[in-house]
Amino acid sequence: MNEKVLDVHEKPATARWIILSLQHMFAMFGATILVPQLVGLSPAIALLTSGIATIVFILVTRFQVPAYLGSSFAFIIPIQVATETGGIGSAMIGSMFVALVYGLISLLIWKTGYAWIMKVLPPIVVAPVIIVIGLALSPTAISMASTIQVGDEKVYNLLHFSAALVTLAAAIICIMFFKGIVSLMPILIGIIVGYIYSAFIGILDFTKVIEAKWFEFPAMLIPGVDYEFVITPTLLGLMVPIAIVTISEHIGHQLVLGRIVGRNYIKNPGLNRSLLGDGLGTLISGLVGGPPKTTYGENIGVLALTRVYSVYVILGAAVFAIAFSFLGKVMALIATIPTAVLGGVSILLFGIIASSGLRMLVDHKIDFGKQRNLVIASVILVLGIGGASIKFSETFQIEGMALAAIVGVILNLILPGRTNETLVDETE
Repeated sequence: MNEKVLDVHEKPATARWIILSLQHMFAMFGATILVPQLVGLSPAIALLTSGIATIVFILVTRFQVPAYLGSSFAFIIPIQVATETGGIGSAMIGSMFVALVYGLISLLIWKTGYAWIMKVLPPIVVAPVIIVIGLALSPTAISMASTIQVGDEKVYNLLHFSAALVTLAAAIICIMFFKGIVSLMPILIGIIVGYIYSAFIGILDFTKVIEAKWFEFPAMLIPGVDYEFVITPTLLGLMVPIAIVTISEHIGHQLVLGRIVGRNYIKNPGLNRSLLGDGLGTLISGLVGGPPKTTYGENIGVLALTRVYSVYVILGAAVFAIAFSFLGKVMALIATIPTAVLGGVSILLFGIIASSGLRMLVDHKIDFGKQRNLVIASVILVLGIGGASIKFSETFQIEGMALAAIVGVILNLILPGRTNETLVDETE
């Protein structure tokens, strides 16, 4: 990490710049297009907004933070539930209000410092909520991997499940037996291998690819045009509390990225600026029909591997993502990816999300011999995975991981024996 090839503000030669930027784009590609596939949004708009959000983030952070923003997995279930109850426009409105929360917290941190948010979101709260995100999605992954739609029912299909298993095996092999850039793109490579296998067993339909245009404008969802802008308490209760999780994820990524490039991003350009950049990216995405954004660990991994920390390489990846979103044939090809293949990579990806929560508990040496920690983690896990809800009225309820996150924060604040354990060492 000390032997940097290019520092944050250095520009590579043109040919090398293109190669390095494409590498970053493909590192985030598989995960970024998977989220819209799962929630019924356009992969093209997800790519377009990821590029725009990344450019906005870099501008807000004054070209100091080489981070790429892609689709957030934390919002998959909230978007699915919001869509079922109020249509896809409802999920977009919720996304905009999440961005507003980012903005307000950014303002508070700017005025008061960041110590308070570290105390509100300690590892004993954040880690179990991350585990909930992964495990709550597990039934979705299994259903996608092993069933097909027959009329109004989902029926088990061994042929499709075999495609999921081949996809999963390819992704695992990438992680376990390869090094370098290949090990950082298991989702993309797993999808490619699963897609080839699906073609071999005859479960692909290329009709949409043949009919698609080479150049096609991404399908946007504009508030007031494609859906009515209606705000409900239930919508806010469903989406907004997830910001607890994504803000914690953001802080973690800034810490890891700072260690890799040799800077303290919590202090300079400041957590307030990086959170604001993330929030503005999510706001813009919601305004045009894209999923909420978050900084991507995959691209941080590429930075660590290549030791190329140039923010201009990240900007290049953002430009390529925007350009790809207008390639109609490519987007139509993505739409032909079988659900079983997406289910195969989801088994691994959702499991990794849950495991990252466990890893946080281990890394921070959380002592479960203490009853306080045991109580907080237990309540969060059962409320979140069990899908508990509090219904205040016909128009306002809080459920699932949103409720689990809120209860976790409250328990941490009121239960005796609170320690100074935080996500970041304030003396750094």
